[in-house]
Amino acid sequence: MSAMRAVAFSPSNQWYDKIQTHFSNHPNRAINTNPHLQFNNTTQNQSNRRNLFPCFSTDASKTPNPPTPLTITSSPLVVVGSANADIYVEIDRLPKEGETISAKNGQTLAGGKGANQAACGGKLSYPTYFVGQVGEDAHGKLITEALRSGGVHLDHLSAVSAAPTGHAVVMLQSDGQNSIIIVGGANMHCWPEKLSDEDLEVVRNAGIVLLQREIPESVNTQVAKAAKSAGIPVILDAGGMDAPISQELLNFVDILSPNETELGRLTGMPTESFEQISHAVVKFHKMGVKQVLVKLGSKGSALFVEGEEPIKQSVIPAAKVLDTTGAGDTFTASFAVALVEGKSKRECLRFAAAAASLCVQVKGAIPSMPERKSVLNLLQSH
Repeated sequence: MSAMRAVAFSPSNQWYDKIQTHFSNHPNRAINTNPHLQFNNTTQNQSNRRNLFPCFSTDASKTPNPPTPLTITSSPLVVVGSANADIYVEIDRLPKEGETISAKNGQTLAGGKGANQAACGGKLSYPTYFVGQVGEDAHGKLITEALRSGGVHLDHLSAVSAAPTGHAVVMLQSDGQNSIIIVGGANMHCWPEKLSDEDLEVVRNAGIVLLQREIPESVNTQVAKAAKSAGIPVILDAGGMDAPISQELLNFVDILSPNETELGRLTGMPTESFEQISHAVVKFHKMGVKQVLVKLGSKGSALFVEGEEPIKQSVIPAAKVLDTTGAGDTFTASFAVALVEGKSKRECLRFAAAAASLCVQVKGAIPSMPERKSVLNLLQSH
């Protein structure tokens, strides 16, 4: 990004500025060739495009999940979004107004919706790039190391000196439910007015782009516009800022993914029953979003495609729910990975449901992201 130092974390935990890259000799690489990724996109112009995705060489003994090597058939998942240090406090209940209570435990873990979703892609062994910002502080190093260990390519992650790393206070109750307060930090400040050509080029060469709403909407709009111009499908997770989504951004979104609460807030309509949810979704269809993927918590999920019957997916029961913090991010990212791999929409929903079920059984957001083998094993048993 302009005027910002790109950073990555080496296997020896030292910051460094240079990343060795290897460019492909396949400038005419087709991006979306499978029938499940045919959106209402602009025709792609592949004539002068180059593969900007470096192949990383890492010491496997020091890196639990080295970045997935790219092949001519793996158009990567590109996640543009937030990175937070999640400060967890474990409590029996939320404090009342004016009340002070003691936490049973506390710890700081890497998180943020963007970082969570990127880590999920990496843990699922799909080539994944993360475009985002952290501060030049201990929390930034924590997040960078967590993403690197999860197999995420980090040459588009920047460290900025003028803002601290974003962080969140996660109040985790004994039943696994949580309440979260977010401090934007570098996620919301210090972005360049215009994203660099390098960052936009990685978007244009993606297989699918995943956005959330914990960074400025102007950044999301630039990214979505660049993706749409190259024929790359865009999924927007509606989680994040409590504000309407601009029509300008929605014009470039292929799939909008809210949970039922976010859907109700964004539409101003009730979403307590499936019928009410269906009516609320129509409002986004009328705004030009053809597909709406609604996360329904313990009731599962549903994909609403304009002009078609909704596709419902029941939740895959978890043995024990410990922490729901990263479940929505796991679901959305897993759906994106399955979609770009060419699975049917129904298969994508089932794959995402299995990943989310595994996620809630582990504390922490990024630490709870499941590996592909675990997801496939769970699917085989259900």
